[in-house]
Amino acid sequence: MSDDYCASGADGPAGESRGALDAAGQDGSYAECVLCREPTEYPESYKGITLCPVCDWQEAQRTACSG
Repeated sequence: MSDDYCASGADGPAGESRGALDAAGQDGSYAECVLCREPTEYPESYKGITLCPVCDWQEAQRTACSG
């Protein structure tokens, strides 16, 4: 079974290809999460709000429960 459950051509955040996201962090230049300042899966050049997977999940839970 493959560890990568996304198709190799699947789009990532903002329509960027998965290959572009993988290549962006090769030099260790990942954007920081705006909430906890942990590294994210986004490159530093990504425009917009960047959240780590944990904060992204927590934010989704907050917005889902806010009737």
